Parts: sequence; structure tokens; C-alpha cells
Amino acid sequence: MPSILKYLVAVIWIWLSWSVQAQMPQPPEVAAKGYLLIDVTANQVLAAKDPDMAVEPASLTKLMTAYLVFDALKSRKIDLKQALPVSDRAWKMPGSRMFIDPKMRVPVEDLIKGMIVQSGNDATVALAEGVGGSVERFVQMMNEQSQVLGMKNTTYRNPDGSNEAGHRTTARDLGILATRLMRDFPDYLPYFAIKKYRFEGSPAANDSNRNLLLFRDATVDGLGTGQTKAAGYCLVATAKREFPNVGARRLLSVVLGADSENARANESQKLLNWGYSAFDAVKLFDAGQPVLSPSVWKGKTPLVKLGSFQPMVVAVPSGMAGQIKTEVARPDPLVAPFAQGQKVGSLKVLRSGQLLLELPLVALEPVEQAGVLGRAWDALRLWIK
Repeated sequence: MPSILKYLVAVIWIWLSWSVQAQMPQPPEVAAKGYLLIDVTANQVLAAKDPDMAVEPASLTKLMTAYLVFDALKSRKIDLKQALPVSDRAWKMPGSRMFIDPKMRVPVEDLIKGMIVQSGNDATVALAEGVGGSVERFVQMMNEQSQVLGMKNTTYRNPDGSNEAGHRTTARDLGILATRLMRDFPDYLPYFAIKKYRFEGSPAANDSNRNLLLFRDATVDGLGTGQTKAAGYCLVATAKREFPNVGARRLLSVVLGADSENARANESQKLLNWGYSAFDAVKLFDAGQPVLSPSVWKGKTPLVKLGSFQPMVVAVPSGMAGQIKTEVARPDPLVAPFAQGQKVGSLKVLRSGQLLLELPLVALEPVEQAGVLGRAWDALRLWIK
């Protein structure tokens, strides 16, 4: 290709990319060191500022502690009504507390409320010891789980968020954790929406959830706050609002390093409201609806239904739903067997020729291998083909 032609192609490509980017909604000014806004329903990042900046998570650490506690409840290693002892270590924890002491045995459910609503460091340590056997083992579990979830830039040193060298995370990793927390343990999400809770003997001034958006916006139902001198004021907030043709649509904001408790709430509300107004949700396919049913070779059934067990939703700039196109990418030929839920291909969502999102396509039903004769016959047909 002549040099001048290569140059023209490059210029056109840059112009097209800029043109598409210019059509994207620009987020509002957010008074924080960093932030992230995620459409959880569509699994898309809508806006971000310094999402990989290392920060102290402060009490947002408790989201990982909650994840492991909920996992222990789900696997029945512990029970909500089970009473846990309170160690001297838990009793002497500084900072926010629910005011428990070694003379008590406290039900797991009360400790969860104390950790989430009162941000109790004493409740957090009691839960960590109850699930992990010791704080040290529990912290090891936290770091192991963060790697499983793909939180590449997070290291935990304690379960409560106390200042400690090397205790670090990022807005992106907090987004991953919060999203998985909501998806993996929906039955326990109501704890994060509790506005007031006071354990017996706890001062009345310590009974309000620090997430001010719970008191301002009825669609907000979580998740957590954090504050230290180094971290500033931080808030991970989520809201669920209903929309025609889509149903419930959930957004998640992560705001780090705001100047005050009120500022972190204001900036989070600003991001959430912008996300709902600047982007429309487009449902492409319902949960369990086949996107396509291609032919299968060497299978007991001739077709495999490909789709998703979750609704396939994409977030697009408001008014631009008509620009969306989809393409399917999959291997060919498809040779059995296929397990239910096995990834077989992907659905590419494009806007103005640019890849917006790629969603996995899985086998909605299992396809077993055919018998010896069936496999031999298809092998011959494939060879001829």
C-alpha cells in the first residue's frame, strides 16, 4: 500500500474513533481523588477517574469481610443465630464499635448488623475470628479471595480497615468486589440498607448508617463507607431503579477521597443520577432466551442453544439505541459434547462500527456425544466437508 494511502487510512480511522468517542456522554465534575461508575445490570463501566490509583480502603475493607462471612453462611459453616464469643482483641479494637465485651456471646446476625450499620471494628474482628479461627488466618482468606475475584491491585492487612502499611486497594477492585458481593449473595443485601441499628449498651449516637444516601434516595440500598485521614471520605453506593422494557437497573458508584461525609454523598448521588439519565439500558435477550441455535456435530441432538442465564443488557448513550448492532463469534464446526453453562462463543455489541461490549454465549442445555456410529458418520461428513 502506498505511503500516502496508509496515511489517509490512519487519518480516517483516527477521525472515526474520535467521532464515536465525542458522542459519548461526558461525566460531571466530581470532587474526589478518584471514582468509578458501573452499570451492574449491563456489566459496563460508564465513567472513571484514576480507577487504578492505590488508596487506603479504610472501612470499605469490611466489604470483603462481609463477602467471606456471607460465603460462610451460604455454605453453612456458620449460622445467623449462632452466638460467637468476643475475644479481648475484638473488645479492645479502637475506632468505631458496637460495644461488645468478653462477657458476651453475640449472635452472628447482630455482629453483621454491628459491622455494616455501626461500622463496628469490634464486631468485624469477632466475625473474622469466628469464620477464620484467627484474624491472621482470616486476612489470608481475604487475600486469597481477592485474587479469585480478579482484584489485582488489592492487598489486605486486617479485616476492619485500620491504617497499616501495605493495606491497599483501588476503585476498580472495589467495583469488582461490590459487584460480586451483590451477585453472589443477594439474600444478604438487605443488611446494607438498614438505616439504624443499636446493639444493647451501644450509645444512641452510634446507631445511624454512615451512608447518607440511604436517608436521601429511596432507590439506594447500600453498600459501605470508609474514612481515614489518608484515605479521605469514601463511599461505595448502589441504587436500583425500575425502567420500562428493562425492569430493574442497578448502578454502582465508587467515590474515593472526598473532603467530607456530606461531600462523598453528594458526589455519589451526582454520579448515580448522571448514569441513569445519560445512558439508556437496552435489553437484547431475556435470560434463557436462545440467541442462536447452530448445528452440532457428533451430538445426540442436532442443535445447541446458545444464550445467557442472565438477561443480556447493554447501556448506550441516551437516544442511540437504534445504532446498536450485534455479531456472533463462535467456533465452526461445533463438536459435541457441551455441558450446560459451557462458554461456546460470544455476542459482540457494536455502535457505529466500534466494539462496545462483548458478552459470553453459553450452552443453555447440555448436548451429549452421540454413539459410536453417530460419531463415525459425522466424522466422515466433516472430512468430506
